[in-house]
Amino acid sequence: MAEMNDETKRQHRLNVVEEIEIPSEKPTEKEKTKRVASMDIFRGLTVAVMILVDDAGGEWPMITHAPWNGCNFADFVMPFFLFIVGMAIALAFKRIPSWGMAVKKVIIRTLKLIFWGLLLQGGYSHAPDDLTYGVDMKRIRWCGILQRIAIAYLVVALLEISTKSSETKDPSPGWCSLFKLYSWHWLLGGCVIVVYLGVTYGIYVPDWHFSIYDTDSPNYGKVFTVACNARGKLDPPCNAVGYVDREVLGINHMYHHPAWRRSSACTDHSPYEGPFRKDAPSWCYAPFEPEGILSSISSILSTIIGVHFGHVLVHLKAHSDRLKHWVAMGLALLVLGIVLHYTNAIPLNKQLYSFSYVCLTAGAAALVFSVLYVLVDIWGLRYLFLPLEWIGMNAMLVYVMAAEGIFAGFINGWYYDGPNNTLVYWIQKHIFIKVWHSRRVGILLYVIFAEILFWGIVAGILHWLGIYWKL
Repeated sequence: MAEMNDETKRQHRLNVVEEIEIPSEKPTEKEKTKRVASMDIFRGLTVAVMILVDDAGGEWPMITHAPWNGCNFADFVMPFFLFIVGMAIALAFKRIPSWGMAVKKVIIRTLKLIFWGLLLQGGYSHAPDDLTYGVDMKRIRWCGILQRIAIAYLVVALLEISTKSSETKDPSPGWCSLFKLYSWHWLLGGCVIVVYLGVTYGIYVPDWHFSIYDTDSPNYGKVFTVACNARGKLDPPCNAVGYVDREVLGINHMYHHPAWRRSSACTDHSPYEGPFRKDAPSWCYAPFEPEGILSSISSILSTIIGVHFGHVLVHLKAHSDRLKHWVAMGLALLVLGIVLHYTNAIPLNKQLYSFSYVCLTAGAAALVFSVLYVLVDIWGLRYLFLPLEWIGMNAMLVYVMAAEGIFAGFINGWYYDGPNNTLVYWIQKHIFIKVWHSRRVGILLYVIFAEILFWGIVAGILHWLGIYWKL
């Protein structure tokens, strides 16, 4: 997968190669003068935040996923990925010399993302802590981060390709001109909202049951029943999002450690993980898929919004015009999401990928990107963000090796005296935790310096060598 970049070949296929958010490719000399560095930095920042919340969230629950309603630091990662996917699609398909070749590349890249998603999150890899591998096909998890990105990418990229011939001209001046020029994108966005809200509030959710298959659990083999018999509920046990996944995917193929296990209804240690309360409701023990079918349909809207911001970058040439559009729309989305949540109309919920959550996170992504654009592409402070830029340009490598723990799993495979006495454990304990006399602070600093900064330097060396892992 890792390969040297061929400048000559890329010069001929520049306009049909997709700059998707996880993999990223080295720019040609022609691209270097036009490349928007803030996009790589935004992508790298998203990967870095993912590593931070995954590996330090256990000690700092305020940065990990909200147990149910609400929006914590970790809840911005998925929509930020989808947002930058959309921006990359808009730039990748500015011109399409070969419709068939573009479609072929989109389909192949989608299949690659799904394959890696199943391999990394389907249950085959048990890194970094459990030194085993393999997955029971009766229990494989079909959904995950890369699978969701693949679905959104496929739908929006094919739409971009199919409508591009009528959108080659620049829009006329005016706030609404870009929306009119790409009306098919917003029609799709409207359909997504209608389908999602219609199913979420309209479908009937009956009572359901499940059994515990974890042999280490004291409830192994026990069958739990969850009473619902309801319609339009957004609570953990009886929402339509979970119901659709149970019916289509099968409950054994869903995520078995959902964030709701840290809710106050399930444990007295909330928002930390801990043993379940004796009076914990039955649904606390159940699986739930945070990257499921209905929520993935809703997530397409995050990518459509990202594509629109990419269209702004393509069609508007002045920095001030771009920023006015981005900031105004970002603030509008942010305010809409907050209002929907605090009026109890539609709560913020990452697990359900609610409409208010789409608005809030897309607005936040717009504002963060705008700030990076000012700092990097206007003020020229690129050097301050070089590690993030390097990560963003080799994001697939860092995602697999760091965020998914493959490299840490490899290191843990070399231990002294016992599997618990690994090099990673020794570094955490003696270099970070003991020095600060605090596990929480030590783990946080370990993640920042021994993982994020380390992989930033590695990605920088690979960038210097011209080596990139791309899909």
